[in-house]
Amino acid sequence: MKPNCKSAIYILQSALVMKILIAGVGNVLRGDDGFGVKVAQSLSQNNSFPDGVKVFEAGIAGIPLVHELMDDYDALIIADAIERGGAPGTIYVIEPDISDSSAFDPAAFHSSLADAHYTEPSKVLVLAKAIGVLPPQVFIVGCQPAGYDELGADLSEAVKGAVQVAISRIESLVETLNHQETA
Repeated sequence: MKPNCKSAIYILQSALVMKILIAGVGNVLRGDDGFGVKVAQSLSQNNSFPDGVKVFEAGIAGIPLVHELMDDYDALIIADAIERGGAPGTIYVIEPDISDSSAFDPAAFHSSLADAHYTEPSKVLVLAKAIGVLPPQVFIVGCQPAGYDELGADLSEAVKGAVQVAISRIESLVETLNHQETA
């Protein structure tokens, strides 16, 4: 029987593509805090990523994000509104330093686990690391909010304009990560 070369090439290419999770987090009911969710929604509608890249709309529920990370990803990219003191709409790409849960007082760590939603990405990352599901490469593509105090507000104009910039940065990260994997 003659081997199918096209199938072998496809299998080899699939093995070289990193498994990447892109997670949009935030609260769509609090203005600019919904930035990450908007990025995830836009990416889902216009998804041109290779196989192995999944877009996940986490919203404010961190436990489902940790659960999704149990699917053994090589990299995690989180889109979120982050306070960095810059001009509203400024995009930051950060490689966070995730604390080891053993560095915390056990009672304090247990107490922090009481919030089953984990609305703060930092808590989600610590929990994922503690249970061994945090990917080796983690990035946050964050946007400086203009505000998120008004319940029911839409994204500010500056943050709306930053959504496409964040998408471009995420696409670039995915391309770079996959290029590293095949190099």
